[in-house]
Amino acid sequence: MYERILSFLDEHELTYKSLHHEVTHTSEDSARVRGEDISIGGKALLLKYDKQFALFVLSAAKKLDSIAIKKHFGAKKLRFASREELMEMTGLVPGSVPPFGRPLLDFDLYLDTSIVENERIAFNAGSLTDSVVMQVEDYLKIAPHEVLQFSKI
Repeated sequence: MYERILSFLDEHELTYKSLHHEVTHTSEDSARVRGEDISIGGKALLLKYDKQFALFVLSAAKKLDSIAIKKHFGAKKLRFASREELMEMTGLVPGSVPPFGRPLLDFDLYLDTSIVENERIAFNAGSLTDSVVMQVEDYLKIAPHEVLQFSKI
């Protein structure tokens, strides 16, 4: 996935910084090794609402507001993909999911307003040891998305 992401960014002739670093399991650890503020971290979550999976991305400094998502979609149920479902559908482990839906991952992509308010986005790029930092403006151009408000402090 890491190579696919870099190739995708290169195909679009975008400027980005890629980093190889120690394993990180938390958003705080990722921000530390990247030398970036936690608020620019893009936390990508694969969620299932009713019978559909979708990718939701919010600032790593925020918490998910599941009620807002359920209300937006009129969903009765909302849950995180299980570790097994995540591996089966993406080949990735929790914490390594990049903030891209199609064409890299076959999911609709929803961005929280906390992402579009930042100048940069930093994210794990398919592993717990590889990150990318890029301009949000460039990210928005290549990541088909819908912007919603689904975070809380």
